Amino acid sequence: MKQAEIIREYGPFPGTEQVHGVTYDGKEVWFATGDHIEAFDPKSGAATRILDTAGHAGTAFDGKHLFQIAEDKIHRIDPATGQVIASIPAPGEGGDSGLAWAEGSLWVGHYRARKIHQIDPDTGKVLRSIETTRLVTGVTWVDGELWHGTWEGDESDLRRIDPKTGELLDTITMPAGTGVSGLESDGADRFFCGGGKSGTIRVVRRPAHGRATA
Repeated sequence: MKQAEIIREYGPFPGTEQVHGVTYDGKEVWFATGDHIEAFDPKSGAATRILDTAGHAGTAFDGKHLFQIAEDKIHRIDPATGQVIASIPAPGEGGDSGLAWAEGSLWVGHYRARKIHQIDPDTGKVLRSIETTRLVTGVTWVDGELWHGTWEGDESDLRRIDPKTGELLDTITMPAGTGVSGLESDGADRFFCGGGKSGTIRVVRRPAHGRATA
């Protein structure tokens, strides 16, 4: 178990009362606020775009489109226009939380069921489910590692689990009262963590274990 090293904090953002899903497209960090999706430059922290599209939980990016949980649906969105191109049913039927893209699939957190579902991005069909031991918030993949956020009471952490068995492999404990509502890796050594009602996004350093270091 490791203590989180918070290396930066963005926000609170004007007009944002809640941060839900978080994703990164390689240039901008996107986050869902409930009634819209917003992007900012992670270098400067400056807001760049707002899409007038509902975002109630997890957010993901597949290299071309955004995927956004809105109530009991997952929308595929054109990030240039905010247009919803397609929609599929969310596996948790409204109880969904985190969302990630990896290996040609969407990975969806099922909050109270303590599960992560791998689903077909075109149909919503559940391909397999991974059981965890804590409530699931954000979900992300990096270097073949599956991580998810948890938030129960005033306790929150980031957990790396075996994608086949759900076995807990690593834990990063957040400071007391610092919740994780959404989770995304930058593909390297940083995690972007949604801060719920704080309206902020915190950057946590990813542990060196399991990744190459300079």
